[in-house]
Order: sequence, then structure tokens, then C-alpha cells
Amino acid sequence: MDAFNSWQLVKELKQVIGLPAAASFKHISPAGASVGIPLGDTLKRSYFVEDIELSPVACAYARARGADRMSTFGDWAAISDIVDLATAIILKKSVSDGVIAPGYTDEALAILKKKKKGNYCIIKMDPNYEPENIEKREIYGITFEQKRNNLQLKSEMLNNIVTNNKNITDDARRDLLISMITLKYTQSNSVCFVLDGQAIGVGAGQQSRIHCTRLAASKADIWYLRQHPNVLNLSFKQGLQDLTFLKLVLLS
Repeated sequence: MDAFNSWQLVKELKQVIGLPAAASFKHISPAGASVGIPLGDTLKRSYFVEDIELSPVACAYARARGADRMSTFGDWAAISDIVDLATAIILKKSVSDGVIAPGYTDEALAILKKKKKGNYCIIKMDPNYEPENIEKREIYGITFEQKRNNLQLKSEMLNNIVTNNKNITDDARRDLLISMITLKYTQSNSVCFVLDGQAIGVGAGQQSRIHCTRLAASKADIWYLRQHPNVLNLSFKQGLQDLTFLKLVLLS
């Protein structure tokens, strides 16, 4: 379910935004979603990718994976484009259960096939596949069916501006579209904060919209705090096992 829900998200992001897209899924909701916008030096350090020469595809996954490192630990990764070497290196260093993408370079596939002692789940998805319009689900022996949510979210949906300030920049439009597409594949109730082409806080599956907003906002706060110089310069003893996990716990 994580694989095929996350694939729908990144496929739609790519179609609407026109940039490589990535998502990090946990328990049927995105913990992170992003498009392939270059990272500054601070974000590279915060996301532990400063030693990797990042491609646009790798930038997308680094952002999706790095925004909420506590939630993305042990994720399912979805990539809208061919997984290249840089993206595979990030996945190699990350605790992840599987990846779905339209293809993989030979270098990337060689790296991923060694992950988890050869048990890492790698799915190659046909980007042209479209399911039937009616989807079904069985619960307690009862089969429910409904029309699949294939509504295409477009920039034109943002033309009716109801606030006094009518100025929406192109970047703001992009981020609003990313938030709407992310929420389309998030368990309700759901709230999503997006900045600079990536979700920085997703609150999902809460019975109260207030609690959902608090959760998303708290994640966004932590995203900002992890970029503070005092946090980035924390010192860790070399040679510790599971150092990456220790860092993400402390930095979250």
C-alpha cells in the first residue's frame, strides 16, 4: 500500500510541477514529499548529504527523506524518475524498506540489490500504467467500491483568491500545489506545511483537526531548529554504531 500510494503521489507531482519528485511513505501516509530543487549548504548538512554530488532526482529524495527524519526512518521511497547513483547512495545510507521508481541505472541497481543483505524490495513501475476507474476494498467480508480519485490538480484552481492580498508568487503557487497533492494521498484528518518545494510538516490521521495542525506545525518547527548552527555543530564520538540513528533522534 505504501508503494502504490507513494507512486501515485510522485507521478502526479511530476506531471503538475514538471520537476523530478520523491516521497517518503510510512503507514499509508507521506512523511515527506518534494520536488528536485537544489539544496543549500545548510540543508545539505541537516540532511546528511553534504558529501554527495546531488542530481535533481537525488535532491528530491534528500528533501523528502530529510524533512522529518524521525518519521521517515524505515520508509518506503517513491521516485518519479530513473533512480541514479546519487539517489542510490542516499538510500544505501538510510534505513528503508523499499523503493518504487520507473527504472534504475545499472550503478544504482547494483548498490540497491546489496541493501538489507539482498532483501531490499525494489519495484520497477510502468509510468504509463493507469488502473480502472472503479476501485474496490474488502472490510470484514464486505466489498466497498467507489470511483478512483483521479481529479487532476492544476494551477488554475488557485485563481479564485479570496484574501485581500491577491499576489501569489510562482513559488507560492508551486508550494500550494505540492501541499494539495501531498494531502490527496494522506490519511484524513490531514494538514501539510510546504516551503521551497518540499513538505516540512505533515500531520495525518488525527481525529481532531486541531491536533493534526499542532502535529504538522511541531514538525515544521523541528525542521527549522535542526538547521540552527548549534545543532549542526553537535559533536559525536567517532566509531559509534548506528550513529545516523543517534543523530536523527537527537536532532528531532
